[in-house]
Amino acid sequence: LGVPEALLERHGAVSEQVAGAMAEGLLRQAPVDWSIAVTGVAGPGGGSPEKPVGTVWIAWAQRGREAQAQHFLFGGDRAAVRQQTLDAALSGLIGRLLDA
Repeated sequence: LGVPEALLERHGAVSEQVAGAMAEGLLRQAPVDWSIAVTGVAGPGGGSPEKPVGTVWIAWAQRGREAQAQHFLFGGDRAAVRQQTLDAALSGLIGRLLDA
């Protein structure tokens, strides 16, 4: 998706900046008008005090506009975090489509 290495090093893979860069990168590479990007820690391991399991950033991008990202902290096991992420990503896209 063309996320700059420096962005990953500066903010980490699970960050607002990387989620936004992922969503914008997809728009550059695919013939679509909207994109969604997700980055997070679904568990069961991999969390840290700063980014515990359940930490998720979702970004939505529309062609010609800057991406918008939102932070979530979901509970439950890996499957629950993944399902909540999917629900939030699709709900956020639907809301943005209705506002467009």
